[in-house]
Amino acid sequence: MGLFERFLSLWVALAIAAGLILGTSLTATIGFIAKLEFAQVNIPIAILIWVMIYPMMVQVNFSAIKEAGKKPKGLALTLVINWLIKPFSMAFIGWLFFKIVFAPFVDPQTASEYIAGMILLGVAPCTAMVFVWSHLTKGDANYTLVQVSVNDIIMVFAFAPIAGYLLGMSDVTVPWNTLFLSVALYVITPLVAGIITRKALKENENSISGLTQKLKPFSIIGLLGTVTLLFAFQAETILAQPQDILLIAIPLLIQTYGIFALAYWFALKLKLPHTIAAPACMIGTSNFFELAVAVAIALFGLNSGASLATVVGVLVEVPVMLTLVAFANRTRHWFIQHPE
Repeated sequence: MGLFERFLSLWVALAIAAGLILGTSLTATIGFIAKLEFAQVNIPIAILIWVMIYPMMVQVNFSAIKEAGKKPKGLALTLVINWLIKPFSMAFIGWLFFKIVFAPFVDPQTASEYIAGMILLGVAPCTAMVFVWSHLTKGDANYTLVQVSVNDIIMVFAFAPIAGYLLGMSDVTVPWNTLFLSVALYVITPLVAGIITRKALKENENSISGLTQKLKPFSIIGLLGTVTLLFAFQAETILAQPQDILLIAIPLLIQTYGIFALAYWFALKLKLPHTIAAPACMIGTSNFFELAVAVAIALFGLNSGASLATVVGVLVEVPVMLTLVAFANRTRHWFIQHPE
């Protein structure tokens, strides 16, 4: 494990701090970068995520993907967590905290908007960052791709109905161009680039391994750059409402750790290998925050409580997921005797 990976939590903390400093000191520059969007997808962030994911996609052996069908348990786990448990548990935890526990501190309208933002996070399973979490836990890259791809297909059909039901709205406006463009940018394009790279290297595993080692620093730089920009974009909001940020973060933290614990327990019971179990649990735990933020803005407005809740989702996710990566790596031995 290299210097960057060994101290990744420290680098992410520094990236968060840098983002907050840049967002409050270079407001004009950061504002200009934030406006570089297409279909509500920020182009600089999309490029950084692409740089982050491409080295991982080079490791995907496309001919081996068909073997994933012979290991249905891992796929079943992520689908059950993402579509039958997580959206509804997120809605319940949001209601519990903002309608009961935190009711004295938040007015009813704002509380409802915070719950709405949490629901949008819960209905959007991770598409991009999960490749990072899978890589850091030494997950099966081929299987992770299958899991993400199946979730993306389901999301196209299930996102609006589930979000509409939980939000109590009959007509949820989903920015489909954001959804499709994000999938194209974060999954399809880097995958195609990875396949072309493997073909150019004649599928020689030694050459591929050598290339991925050289590209690894760029992957980490892409991650840190993404974190820095995300926090720079939201710096003023985060610093202006510290109490509300904390109130939103508490139920999100409980939801995140709770879902991971449940998924990890299921993975052990299903006797999944760690290379499949860890990414499956990471997919079920993390969120497609780009989509959640876009939908929150479209439905409730840029300055709404719902939009703020999705932004806090970004604030919480990266540091929390790093702790779960560390936990998954430390408990790898739990799965040694449990091949699927």
